Amino acid sequence: MPMLVAFLFPGQGSQAVGMGRAFAESSAAAKAVYAEANDALGFDLARLSFEGPEAELQRTANTQPAVLTASVAIAAACAERGLAPHMMAGHSLGEYSALVAGGALRFPDAVRLVRQRGEFMQEAVPAGAGAMAAIMGLDLAAAEAVCAEAARGEVVEVASANSPTQVVIAGHRGAVERAVALAAARGGKKSVLLPVSAPFHCALMRPAADRLARALDGIAVGDPTVPVVRNVDASVTRAAADVKPRLVEQVARPVRWTACVERLRREGVETFVEVGPGRVLTGLVRRIVDDVKAFPVEDPAGLEKTLAALGRS
Repeated sequence: MPMLVAFLFPGQGSQAVGMGRAFAESSAAAKAVYAEANDALGFDLARLSFEGPEAELQRTANTQPAVLTASVAIAAACAERGLAPHMMAGHSLGEYSALVAGGALRFPDAVRLVRQRGEFMQEAVPAGAGAMAAIMGLDLAAAEAVCAEAARGEVVEVASANSPTQVVIAGHRGAVERAVALAAARGGKKSVLLPVSAPFHCALMRPAADRLARALDGIAVGDPTVPVVRNVDASVTRAAADVKPRLVEQVARPVRWTACVERLRREGVETFVEVGPGRVLTGLVRRIVDDVKAFPVEDPAGLEKTLAALGRS
């Protein structure tokens, strides 16, 4: 029986100036993805990604298309070398990368769409009114209990269950700060406010979800050629009919990342390949499941190492 490989695509937060450049310079397929992104957006996303300035790259409306493009370009370079997944998943924004790599979304549509998604999410909450924090050392149930107690009429919710002992929360700034204090009192090892521009994946994002639904109306989707485990419920998207509603739900609901990785493992995946900038998801996989291999492919050296480990170099 062949070893099953899953591609994992990172989300916002993995961006860095220079990401994707080495692939664009060494892979014709990756270079073509950047050219397509520039044409679709009407500005030089490649230059912004490769050269910065960093402050401009960190703007949500730029970060989201830049991370998507880097991930899709790296997936294209992997395909050139014969490395293809049996299943896929993506963390938040990364779910769009998975759907593009699986043929459910056309790349030009997706790169324009995630730019709008970034704008919608940024504009859903006034600057400074929301916050996000990482809660370490508490499980999901304990984090949910802390949020319920800290809310006091405001919004504070689990935004992402990243691993069994790392949960991200989001909501009104005051409520998030109260939850951080409560988590420490309940035995949380470390809780830190995150340097983000909006409180993603909580009820405060519902206006963004509504706007995204309208933006999705005019976009064609197809059945993915590779099954995608989705964020909202860790179920598997195999049909076009599941694509749009789940992307809309995803904006204001938590990323069930731990459950996504566990689902892939139950489906028989033994090798996880992080395709895109950074190594965050590789580290999370190792905390969620045992007896698997996990490799980051953020540069050509990472691809060579992964191919060698899989006996395909």
